[in-house]
Amino acid sequence: MRITVLAGGVGAARFLRGLKAAAPDDEITVIGNTGDDITLYGLRVCPDLDTVMYTLGGGINPDQGWGRAAETFSVREELAAYGATPDWFTLGDRDFATHILRSQLLADGQPLSAITERLCRRWRPGVRLLPMSDDPIETHVVLEDHLNERTVVHFQEWWVRHQAKTPAAQIIAVGADSASPAPGVLDAIATADVVLFPPSNPVVSIGTILSVPGIRDAVAAKTVVGVSPIIGGAPVRGMADACLTAIGVPTTAAAVAAHYGPDLLNGWLVDDQDKSSAEDLAPLGIEVRAMPLLMRDLPATGAMARAALDLAQELA
Repeated sequence: MRITVLAGGVGAARFLRGLKAAAPDDEITVIGNTGDDITLYGLRVCPDLDTVMYTLGGGINPDQGWGRAAETFSVREELAAYGATPDWFTLGDRDFATHILRSQLLADGQPLSAITERLCRRWRPGVRLLPMSDDPIETHVVLEDHLNERTVVHFQEWWVRHQAKTPAAQIIAVGADSASPAPGVLDAIATADVVLFPPSNPVVSIGTILSVPGIRDAVAAKTVVGVSPIIGGAPVRGMADACLTAIGVPTTAAAVAAHYGPDLLNGWLVDDQDKSSAEDLAPLGIEVRAMPLLMRDLPATGAMARAALDLAQELA
């Protein structure tokens, strides 16, 4: 079976570990979100691509779900001694090496897709990892303060520095309108037997991937099964509720599925406590299955992935 997955960072990476365990002989292509990408200290950082690569390659910090295992922070301490900014985004010494090489290759004129392939030769993630686009795309957030004055910041600043506590008036994928899918992206979707939406942020991860011209239409032509990132009215991880509020979508499993819509979504996995979503989504024609969705360990995550594949085969 050929499986194509649209992926954000931590949640998607952990789901992909389960997917590999559930379908060890299948061909898996991962289309990674690059809207979170940011330039720090002159280096291009691709958080979601790196989180998938490190997680599947065995180099991730397992406790926090991002960054490198056994990390040290000498470079960060030296930058702080110089008063370098920003001081709110943490990069470790091992992680710096990835960003230095990526930035060097970008400066040499190589596209992000080719660079990602090169980086993956070391990590051997067991999937084909593609950025959604070789064109620069950055998610920016419009903040509205108590004086109704608007400030625009990079998504990472809102997410990491502000912890998404300042309400977002608007979320914008800057550059997406004029971007093109990276080489191999549309082909990976067109030849897939199933497309999966893991429990990633529906606004700034999967939503940003879908905003690249051509990707949404390609996905809409396939059998698509998604896994809810919302359990019992709260995000499984992170502050996805703040992103959903910014676009006027309630923080419920049913509302996220309805946001994707039946033109994209054929099947939807929800947690057992959200079984009522089946009644809410029946008029839209989205098939719902309920099961435990917390990714407590590899067997539990593998069971989720297997359920998603089984539902996709049923619907196909």
